[in-house]
Amino acid sequence: MRKALRPLLGRRARRRWIHLILGGALAVPYVLVGTVVVGPVIGSSEVLTSFPLQLLSFAVGLPLAAVTSLFPLTRPMSVATVRALCGVEAARLAEGPARTRAAKGRTAVWFTLHLALGGIVSGMSLAVPPFGAVLVVLPLVPGLRDTPAPVLGTFDRSWAPLLAPVAGVATLTALAACAAGCGALLARWAPALLGPGPEDRLAAAEARAADLAVRNRLARELHDSVGHALSAVTLQASAARRVLDTDPRFVREALAAIEETTRRTVGELDAVLGVLRGGEASGTAPAPTLADDLDGLLRRTRAGGLRVTAEVAADTGALPPTVSREAYRIVQEGLSNALRHAGPGVAVTVRVRAAAGRLEIAVENPVTEAVREAASRPGGGHGLRGVAERAALLGGAATAGPATGVWRLSVRLPLNEPVEPVEPTGIDGLDGLDGPNEPDEPDGQNEPDGPDGPGEPNGLERPRAPEGTT
Repeated sequence: MRKALRPLLGRRARRRWIHLILGGALAVPYVLVGTVVVGPVIGSSEVLTSFPLQLLSFAVGLPLAAVTSLFPLTRPMSVATVRALCGVEAARLAEGPARTRAAKGRTAVWFTLHLALGGIVSGMSLAVPPFGAVLVVLPLVPGLRDTPAPVLGTFDRSWAPLLAPVAGVATLTALAACAAGCGALLARWAPALLGPGPEDRLAAAEARAADLAVRNRLARELHDSVGHALSAVTLQASAARRVLDTDPRFVREALAAIEETTRRTVGELDAVLGVLRGGEASGTAPAPTLADDLDGLLRRTRAGGLRVTAEVAADTGALPPTVSREAYRIVQEGLSNALRHAGPGVAVTVRVRAAAGRLEIAVENPVTEAVREAASRPGGGHGLRGVAERAALLGGAATAGPATGVWRLSVRLPLNEPVEPVEPTGIDGLDGLDGPNEPDEPDGQNEPDGPDGPGEPNGLERPRAPEGTT
């Protein structure tokens, strides 16, 4: 019995009944407006007491409901009530106001249907239960059988009281079935009328893509800052341990570099975690840039045992902020790779040059056995892919691979405004970005195989090694 009544009186049916009652309540103002229109046109003052005139007023008010449903808040309000009362999954319903003409039209159809079915079920819910209850108790109250009533009439036949309870139960059951059926219809139509259209799916896809881009950017920031810091601190501590008894001055410099590196990295990590928490990190240093932080990066790297030679042939203070920030991360990643793979004591060359409306960056270190092993790893390294992604985001390109006996990371970034080159500083016999007596590589002259595997995506490609080199 309970299972049989669940579709009519179960929890879901009751909640959908409440949803219909809300629709009837929303329909009341439109019905009143309809009575104001119908009364003068019909020329009758019995609009509120005549059932046919009430239905006519209801029919006149529904088009007004369709017009007012074009307000932006109609769809969010309808979606919220459908989620709460109709048992429709949230993923099948749209988010936010309707913005296109088609979405507004579907919302107007839904709102009108909700008010129409809700008004009918609400009217039945007010009139049918008293009538059914009277029929059920009719045999128990003899006075009701002889009482004239507009609906019941006078029950002066002997069989009428015996059938009245059956008719009363049937009437109440029909009301419950009607409410359950209307609620099920609205729940079935809700995804089609309130669900996401093509424009909503496109907006959701764009939001997911933007979220993925933010996650990738944060992953790059964490990899570049924390990865470089760990590599530098490890080599600095190792170098300090080896000369602890023989070179106290170097040990002090290494410890100072470790302190500076960790303090700066903690600030950058706090800033990234602040973005992940959805707020702005307070009290932390801004993102490092090539103009302000290159000298400190080189100093900390030298403290780890690398012999770094830097050539800067550009006014870094005039670089666009985005280019300066990304260029710093690219140089940092190049030095991190040299620290990890080439090992301490090797000579690393960093060249930064502005020419022809672009910023050119090159980081070179000797090709050691460790470098060859790192380059041959299946799938390559995440750092080089991060460099390629940074360059691609700015419309540039990156290459990495062996050339003229060294491992070279070469990146070209376009500038919004031309940056005047300045006289190179800190040059020791270096003639240009591509090494002494070596011409610039023309744009687009890159081979498809890179250090991160064949067909490296994101613009990171591996230049072909000249004949006779390794």
